[in-house]
Amino acid sequence: MTGAAPLVQASLLTDQVHAVLYQAVINGAIPAGTRLRVRDVAERMGTSVMPVREAIRRLEESGLVEREPHKGAVVKGFTLRELIHIYDVRLLLESGAGRQGVAGLDEELVRSMAKECEALNRAAHEGRVRDALDHDEALLTVLYGAGGNPVLMDTVRGLWHQCRAYKVLGAAAAEGERESTLWKYQSRLVDAACEGDADTVADLIRDSLLSSRSRIQSTLDEEGEAT
Repeated sequence: MTGAAPLVQASLLTDQVHAVLYQAVINGAIPAGTRLRVRDVAERMGTSVMPVREAIRRLEESGLVEREPHKGAVVKGFTLRELIHIYDVRLLLESGAGRQGVAGLDEELVRSMAKECEALNRAAHEGRVRDALDHDEALLTVLYGAGGNPVLMDTVRGLWHQCRAYKVLGAAAAEGERESTLWKYQSRLVDAACEGDADTVADLIRDSLLSSRSRIQSTLDEEGEAT
């Protein structure tokens, strides 16, 4: 067990650095287009480069930071045009994917959806936004995958990756809402899927996407970033 304590300390330090950078990106303190130079960030935070490098990698996974040629890690910009285009395509594809998926569900798959829904609710309650979004996508992967169309599933995953930063932005905004609907659709979706109600499943997916797009759009408008 020698070395266990330093590993734990390093992990905690990475969590702390990530939390600071995450909040700074979300609230605009680090604006879009800013280069995140590992050594510069480490110097400002008074840490070594290792936790900063790992924290930036996590931000990349969340879609808040992207790699640009000759620049390295750069804070992603948000535009209303991109948001609308992505969600228009998601609306077209995912309602249909949900409807198709219902026909291929069995008891085991429905249990898998329910398990992801429970994990999502725990993560959301504890403020672990990225984990909650992961469980949401895992739940939908079970549903859409039951439709048996791998091309459709790969296309949807690509859209999720493309709009990940917007989803994180919307989830962060939802934390400040008194009665947020962000995490309310999933349990209803599981119930409808269990009952084999394809129409309700498609409607819930559509309503969830429209609600999310509206929330993100409002956030962009408030921050003056919509173009």
